[in-house]
Amino acid sequence: MAGTQALLIIDYTNDFVADKGALTCGKPGQILDQPIVELAENHFKAGDWVLFPTDVHTPNDPYHPETKLFPPHNVRGTWGRELFGQTKDWFDAHQDAETVWQFDKTRYSAFAGTDLDLRLRERHVDTLHLAGVCTDICVLHTAIAAYNLGYHLVIHENAVASFNPTGHAWALEHFKTVLGAEIS
Repeated sequence: MAGTQALLIIDYTNDFVADKGALTCGKPGQILDQPIVELAENHFKAGDWVLFPTDVHTPNDPYHPETKLFPPHNVRGTWGRELFGQTKDWFDAHQDAETVWQFDKTRYSAFAGTDLDLRLRERHVDTLHLAGVCTDICVLHTAIAAYNLGYHLVIHENAVASFNPTGHAWALEHFKTVLGAEIS
């Protein structure tokens, strides 16, 4: 039986991390690769769930609000949507395990329009560890949704980044002071 904790590795894709990504965090995102792999391996060995909520879009979708805000990114079937670096290697090696899975999300929050809450509750998960990008966008919106659903939150400071340093710092403070998250 798997544990009551889950690690969510949010949007750690080429488009958000690689030098040539459409909305890259660049170096701040790239240096997360090793800490994310270590977190994934530690949680996997502990019997926890290791989940990869991954942004997916259709280019120029007139019904999606991000179309007006950002260039096309994380398009299904493209290099940009693939997981980045060693994290991709780790996922490829573990994706057949019962406790590891990747799923699509089309909004900032990993809970919006997905069955994540249902799947976590079925598995008696009460604590979520968050890693990935961007601290002040998808990680933040996932954390707010999780807080509102009653999950205990742990944000891994060495495993989150943003292309906006001010937003990153603000989000870390918000996690702690407004969402009561543990900053690890």
